Amino acid sequence: MAVGLSTLCYIEQDGKYLMLHRTVKKNDVNKDKWIGVGGHFEADESPEECLLREVREETGYTLTSYRYRAIVTFVSGGGVTEYMSLFTADGFTGEPIACDEGELEWVDKEEVLKLNIWEGDKIFFRLLNETDAFFSLKLVYDGGDRLVSAALDGKPMELFDVLTPDGKPTSVVRERGVAHRDGSPHGTAHVWVVRRNERSGYDLLLQKRSEHKDSYPGCLDISAAGHVAAGDSYEETAVRELAEELGIAAEPSELHPAGRHSVYCEDIFFGKPFRDYEISAVYVYEEPVDIRRLKLQKEEVEQVVWMDFGECLDQVRQRTMKTCIYPDELELLGRHLQLL
Repeated sequence: MAVGLSTLCYIEQDGKYLMLHRTVKKNDVNKDKWIGVGGHFEADESPEECLLREVREETGYTLTSYRYRAIVTFVSGGGVTEYMSLFTADGFTGEPIACDEGELEWVDKEEVLKLNIWEGDKIFFRLLNETDAFFSLKLVYDGGDRLVSAALDGKPMELFDVLTPDGKPTSVVRERGVAHRDGSPHGTAHVWVVRRNERSGYDLLLQKRSEHKDSYPGCLDISAAGHVAAGDSYEETAVRELAEELGIAAEPSELHPAGRHSVYCEDIFFGKPFRDYEISAVYVYEEPVDIRRLKLQKEEVEQVVWMDFGECLDQVRQRTMKTCIYPDELELLGRHLQLL
């Protein structure tokens, strides 16, 4: 296995990053990608020494203000591992020069994400914008452009398959935070736990989301739901979410498909934009459930409650309860249960 040491720097000025479009070298792993400026360590160099030299050689600028932001472990999948020191800089002197690696261009920060950049780069751009803390990010690729796994400070990050609008997987795998920032279509599995009653015909088991959730904290929600991880199926996700959130060990045969539900919404939570484009497989679980014996996942669920279907539908339609349930999904469920 080959191991490399390098630096990468994003120089900021007037709401823009200085980006390098790598177009020159034929066998460049970054060929046609847009990245920051930087390069590999020379003998006995520190990260800072490498940074200053590479920026000067590639841009003509001498940095006067810079910060060491992260260490990125980049695993190519082709037998190469790169340990990259990530910097940002907001002060420099000197006159620009032509770069022999490609074309340099100042790009608005919001426009950078629309360029041809690595999926992993989108993760550290998000982190650079959201935190001032130093972080360690590990990115593993499949030998090409496809992101296989990511970990932040040693903890795995959630990755989704980006879907087409009709729900088919594309070749792109995207990190959860990036997907919710960009509004990327992705899969979720929704499981409605129901029981018969003598009022509307069915009760629904609703969960109250934890106050610490990154979206819709404290809202009443579907019995159990979760994102489909990259490479997973809707059905295995539904089984997993029932077990993790409620402690219900369901068999796949006990999950009855009710249909598909798609939704796009925009909101702001904890000061961050949230763009959610979900394509959901909706399931119904009718096996007996004693809520006193459920094992709730504290990080996700505060409590559960039974509610009559008709009452729930009325309140969701009239917006008289704090919820993130969509009326059209309840209507889909009602048709499946032959209540509408």
